Amino acid sequence: MAQNAKNLIGLVGVPLVMVLGNSMLIPVLPTMKTEMKLTALQTSLLITAFSIAAGMVIPFAGYLSDRFGRKIVIIISLALYGLGGLVAGLAALWLDQPYMAIMGGRVLQGIGAAGTAPIAMALVGDLFDGASESRALGLLETSNGMGKVLSPIFGSLLALISWYMVFLAFPIICGVVLLMFLFLTKEKKQDKKPLPVKQYMHSIAQVFKQHGKWLVPAFFIGSICLFTLFGVLFYLSDLLEEKYKIDGVIKGFFLAIPLLVMSIAAYVTGIIIKKKLKLMRLFVIIGMFLLATSYILASFVKGAYVLIGILVIGSMGTGMILPCLNSMIVGAVQKTERGMITSLYSGVRFIGVAIGPPIFTWLLGISRTVMFLSIAGLSLVFAVLAIFFLKPKQVEQQGQGTKDSETKGWRQISEVLGIEPETVHEVQRERAIEKYGFDPNELVKRVLSGKKEKEKQ
Repeated sequence: MAQNAKNLIGLVGVPLVMVLGNSMLIPVLPTMKTEMKLTALQTSLLITAFSIAAGMVIPFAGYLSDRFGRKIVIIISLALYGLGGLVAGLAALWLDQPYMAIMGGRVLQGIGAAGTAPIAMALVGDLFDGASESRALGLLETSNGMGKVLSPIFGSLLALISWYMVFLAFPIICGVVLLMFLFLTKEKKQDKKPLPVKQYMHSIAQVFKQHGKWLVPAFFIGSICLFTLFGVLFYLSDLLEEKYKIDGVIKGFFLAIPLLVMSIAAYVTGIIIKKKLKLMRLFVIIGMFLLATSYILASFVKGAYVLIGILVIGSMGTGMILPCLNSMIVGAVQKTERGMITSLYSGVRFIGVAIGPPIFTWLLGISRTVMFLSIAGLSLVFAVLAIFFLKPKQVEQQGQGTKDSETKGWRQISEVLGIEPETVHEVQRERAIEKYGFDPNELVKRVLSGKKEKEKQ
């Protein structure tokens, strides 16, 4: 088996594990609420604790992966993730009032999650080039989506044994994924030494100074996709069980429908976009309008089954958006800075996941219509912002280095963005025109060519 194929097989389980941390709990949350006698807010905090911890730690995990290597960070993170699940599961099994101990386990899981999928995304950028990088990122997003599809069903099945079995399953799942990653994925040796912290942070600031106009909207669009997704899932889980008395595996299947559509859309999008920057941008804009349309229609629908059908429209939009944002962001920076940038992006996405359930609970307290129209309005605002600001440009080479490895790196970035890299001559010509108003070399050439013409005559 080719090493690229082995790398992918070892990597695809990593984002899947991260998704299980929240999605597997969604169908079991109403049962947890009843068993531990929790309020709606306390129940939603089981999702928030995990996501806030992950969102806060992700940037540090990104820096550590740039400095010490992606692989070691992912291995340690998977171990912490499994340990957090074990703490939460044993607390539920042994303690009469396990809520705070479970929250502690969820925080530990969140810390572990910080070094899984975000670092896997950066590692894909290190191992693959050009169109193969876009396909690999699409496959990771598909794995992420498939995790969302399978996890409600898997969580419902585990709940048939006991509600706390969802926590005890994590050590087993993490152990399997860790072994696959450890033995199949090989990390390339970095030619360049990692930057000191001060210089590293300065380089990140330079990235945002140069690309912030489109990077910031891209970050928030990714966050909105996850914010609405988990908010809606939290609402649906409670609606199906409380109002329609649908629980267990059947509820898991219903929750999986929009997620399945999203994962299929993500996979197809990853194949289509390749390195076509304009197409990525178009898909993001269309996806945001699909999200807004879905939630506007949902505000007028009462039945649960029709509601799920309408939410499929939004899921398709999310599936179109996420692989495009991944390719744009990974391709926007140098390899030495990818860990931090992709981690910041994933951190913002996790904040979206964290605030989704509590904000949806608060909006639902006002009214169901207010809840759906509010998130529809938010989606529309960022769809418009995407039209005006989501315009990635070629990354200009920084620094004095002329090594072949650096040149190759910049060419790979240009390929991902779908833009041909500028030659050294073109860069020099642009700088001269900017400084003098004309290119002196070009003027000299014209004078010399004129003399040659006169000599011939």
